[in-house]
Formats: sequence, C-alpha cells, structure tokens
Amino acid sequence: MSGLVKHLSDHLIFHQTPFPILALDEHGVVVWCNEQANRYLTRRTESLIDSIYGGFNPEQLKASDYSWEAIFANDKLHRFEEMEIDLKDGIRLPVTVVAKSFEFEGTRYALCIFEIDSNGEPEAASIELEQLRSGLDATFMLSYYDENFTITYANSLFLSRSQWTPKRVLGKAFHQMFGSTSADVDQVNRIVNVLKEGTVWSGDIEKSTKNGESYWVELVAIPMQLPGNEKYYICIEKDVTDRKEAQRSLEEIAFIDPATGLANRHSLEQSVKETIASGQHFSFVYIDIDRFYTLRDVSNSETEQKLLQELTVRLKTYFPDTVITRAGLHEFALITPLSSWFIEGFSDYLKQHPIYIEGSAIPLTVSGAITRFPEDQQTFTHLMKASVATIKQIRERGGNAISGLSAEAHEELNRKTLIEERLTGALERNDLNVLYQPIVNLKSGDLERVEALVRWEDEVAGSIMPAELIPIAEETGLIHEIGQFVLKTVCKQLADWNSRGLDIDISINTSIREFRGKNMVDLLMQQCKAAGCNPSSLTIEINEKFAFEAEAEQDIVHQMKLLQQQGVRFALDDFGTGYASFRYLLLLPITSIKIDASIIQPLAHQEKMQKMVNGLIHFGKSLDFQVTAEGVETDEQLQLLTAMDCNTIQGFLSGRPMKAADLENWIQ
Repeated sequence: MSGLVKHLSDHLIFHQTPFPILALDEHGVVVWCNEQANRYLTRRTESLIDSIYGGFNPEQLKASDYSWEAIFANDKLHRFEEMEIDLKDGIRLPVTVVAKSFEFEGTRYALCIFEIDSNGEPEAASIELEQLRSGLDATFMLSYYDENFTITYANSLFLSRSQWTPKRVLGKAFHQMFGSTSADVDQVNRIVNVLKEGTVWSGDIEKSTKNGESYWVELVAIPMQLPGNEKYYICIEKDVTDRKEAQRSLEEIAFIDPATGLANRHSLEQSVKETIASGQHFSFVYIDIDRFYTLRDVSNSETEQKLLQELTVRLKTYFPDTVITRAGLHEFALITPLSSWFIEGFSDYLKQHPIYIEGSAIPLTVSGAITRFPEDQQTFTHLMKASVATIKQIRERGGNAISGLSAEAHEELNRKTLIEERLTGALERNDLNVLYQPIVNLKSGDLERVEALVRWEDEVAGSIMPAELIPIAEETGLIHEIGQFVLKTVCKQLADWNSRGLDIDISINTSIREFRGKNMVDLLMQQCKAAGCNPSSLTIEINEKFAFEAEAEQDIVHQMKLLQQQGVRFALDDFGTGYASFRYLLLLPITSIKIDASIIQPLAHQEKMQKMVNGLIHFGKSLDFQVTAEGVETDEQLQLLTAMDCNTIQGFLSGRPMKAADLENWIQ
C-alpha cells in the first residue's frame, strides 16, 4: 500500500488541482487523498483514510445509472451527476464525481474527482481579491503591463504622480516611465529580464514624469500568468522621493567636510575599495600638517579654517586626476595615478606657493606617506597601516618630507599583519606552546624556579618569538587570551608536578593591559582552584613600563597586594632598561629583580658595564630583593656574576627553554 501512496503523492498535478481527489479500493475504502480532499471532506473526529466511500451517500450511489462494480469493470471514465457528499463541517452538498479505475501492482483501484462548484468559496475568493485590489488601488500607484511590457492600466495615483493622462499613458512602453541615461536603461533592462524569468523584482528605483522630472519609488513588480499561457505584469509603487532626498542630504553631511568641501574620512574607505575593485594601479598618499597647532598666526577656528581651505586649493592644483579627502583634523588622503617623484615634489611646491593669512606667510610644512597599490599593500587597512608607519618614521627624522616605506619596512609590516591575522586562529586551535627555562641559584646550583615562555610555530608565519608576538598581541587586544592560555597551562603543569612530588615554582609574564578592567585576583585564583595548584608556587614578572604605570593606578596596586596575600610573588623583569624611577620599587609588592640580558651581554668586555651591574646587584640586595641576571651565555659572564654575589642566573648557559618532559629529565 505504501508504494501506491508514494506513486500517487509523487504526481504533482494531483496536489495542484483545485478539486478533492480520492483513491479507493474495490470495497470503497479510501487508500489515498490529496490536500483538497483533506480540506473539504475530512470531519473533525474522523480520518478520511480507511473510511468507506469517503463521504459518498452509498444508497444514492446504488440508485445511480452506474454501479460501483461497473467502475472496476473497465477503464472507461464514469461520471456521477448530482451526487451528495458530506463536507467536514456537516454541510451536505451536491457535486459531480468523475471516476476511473486503474491497476497498480496487480490490484485495481478507483480514482475519484469531486467537482465542487457551489460551496460559495469561489465567490468568497472573488470578493476577497476584489477587496484586496481596491485597497491597493487606494493606497499605492498601480500599473498593468501586457506581455510586451506595454501599459494596459494605470490608476489615479500613478497618473497624478507621473503627470500622464489616462488617454496618453495607455500603450506606452515600460521603459518610457524611467529616465533615458545609460544607467537608467541598464536598470530597466535588468528588471524586465527578472520579470520574464517569472521572478518578482523589488527595490528602490528612480523614475521620470512625463515632463522629465525625476522621482523615486519603492517598486514591487510581479509577473502574472493567465490560463492559456497569457502573461501580464503588475507594478505596485510607493513614492519615496522625500525619504531619498533626506537620505541624500544626510549623506552630504556625513561624507562631505564642511570646511574644505572635500569628501571626508567616512567616504575614504569606500573610495579606496572602489578604486581597488576597478583594477587600477594607484598611489595612496597620506599627508599630515606638521605642528599644526603651533603654527604662527593660527590661533582660532577662523584662521585654522582659512589655512585648511588654502591648502586644499594647492592640493587640487598640484594633483590633477586625483581623489582628495580630508582624513582628519589636519590630515588629507589622496588616491592618485601620479608617480612617486612627482608626489614628493609637493613639499617644494608648498615652499614656492606659501599660504598667506592677513598678509603674513604661514611657515607650513607637511609629512606625507606614499604607499603604492598593488606593489606595496593590497587592502585599505594595510594601506592605512603602512601610511601610519611611514609618517612616524618621517616625523622621527624631523618631518617636512613625503616618501614611502622601504621594501624591508613593507616586508616587516606585512609580516606583522600576517601574524595578526593568524593569531586568532592559533588561539582557537591551541597552537601556542609553553616552554620552561630554568632560573638557577649561583651558589648551590639548585633550580630556584622556571620561567614560562610562549612559543608559536605557525605553518604560514613560521617561528614567532615572544619579542615579536607580545607587542602584536598587546596592540590587537589578544594579550588577554594569551595570558589566560599561559596561566591555565602553567596551573595544570604545577598540579601535575606536585602530584608526582616535584616541587617546582613557575614565573609567568603579564602586561598592564591584563590588569586594567579585569579582576586578575579572581581570574588567577579560579585557575589555581580549577587545576588544584598552590598560588604560592607562582611568580608574576612585570616590566618597568608596567611598574611605572601601575604606580599611578591604585586599582592595579590593590590587585597586586591582594595576590601577594595569597602567596603570589612579583619580579621586576628587564631591570635597567626602562624608566629611571625607583619609587615603584617601594610602592609595589616586588620581591625580586631581573637584570636585562642587554646589560649582561657585554659584561665580560666593558669595565663600566661591570661596575654598573655590580652596583645594580648590590642595590637590589640592599632592598632585600633576590637578583637574577638574564641572558647568561658564557663562562666569563658566570665568573663575574659569581664574584659580584648575584643570586640567580637565567640563560642558555644554565638551560635553554624546554618542554615540561625535557625539564624533568634536565633536573634529574
């Protein structure tokens, strides 16, 4: 039976017909029905399937000219006039039933079609459609087009807005309702093609009145098909001219700089992306006015505006065929096809054409960055980053120049960008690793603790060391995720070592950003509790920049002291390379200092460096700090540090960064 049901259900025509259809076996039992049969014939408490005759009046069927047995006797079409059936709501209705037998898998069945024509629903549907059309006619502009896209009807709202008369509009072509520019023609052709495919088109579009006045409508164009394959099209329109004009005004406010009349920063990215999409080669030029607010005679908004306007005139004069935008308070961005040597000449042009305000020449100079597309960078974001890097270099050299980054600098910037892009995915995949470098007591040779160091080997970017990774992570804000990854890994490692009787302390590095806006106390204690490790086994290493900034932020100092109360220790890393202030050594809960490797490296060859390191060691020990020398790589350095009574050393001489398992072997 399931095969028969599937066979009938797969015939789409049975579901599209407006009449109920039943399939019955030779006993008059319903074995299948279409959706219309369910709609008209199913009673609330009964199932149509498996019912007898499916609503036929059996007595009436027996009295008809054709008997039930006659239907199955041959393949002829049988028609029963004025048969009464019961509808699902209890109404008895006379219908015509057309029946024909068929065979499926050796069994004969009868297919019965009920021609319902007097239940009142067609009339109701007609009334509903008429009311719908009346409502649309009173609210929207309506127009009808034949299959050749010629107007056959237009309502009064359409005629009023388009300024056509009923007599003149009939017979006009669809495209005559729009403008005649090539863009208008292309848009109309696209709409026509969509409608010919039998698809509805909707969207905002600009139209034209009979007198050539432009207006905007929100258009819904619907393809229709009548019996006999006759096609026509209905257009429903709503006037949105006021909204479009308001939008255009807002865009002018949003995208035009009122002081210079140039496009502003908001439109810059769009302009660059459009130029890139066109496949053009161009130079992206970023120009910044040097010492803008200290220029002579620039003391109020009026003179500032005059200065910007005069500079705009010179930019427009010197750079033909160029898109010029005001990118900031005193920055301009240009998209130009001109060569680099010509662009660099703008500095000399400004000297030759000084700006005068109230009779006095303004000593205006600019710093400018030239980044070529696609030779240097390939996206708007990268063009901007290259420009910022270039301007910074030029300013460090004194400004008053326009140039581009060197090939090496672009390569460095591209690598930085690549690392930024790869870092998020690496964190999601847990691609980062933690290695451990020993910190050894100089006198006993025992392991004091290990420093946890992040290592990342990326299949695209290669090996990324902490010195390269951490600044990028801080700039992108991903330093928090890296810090949490390291903390979680270290806590688990501590718990593992403790469970196996290995008493090893670990120090981790952190940044000021990880403490700002965060509750590091809760975060660290939660990780320790989750892993089952003792917080007293942890040392947090901070650098001098962290210490200098933390001194002024009581919340960070408070967090550090709370962590100290939980047993966490703090070490000052890279000592001797940062800020020349020792106040934070007294204010912050620091217990050890680490002399930076850059100071230890020349120790064996520079007498003054030996004296300085000796002084640093004794200074630290006088404050009861444990002193560690970083970057110890030679026996000469080791002997000198031993003579200076340094507490501990860290470096390749005592042990390289290694995996946890390798560290365990190293200890043994």
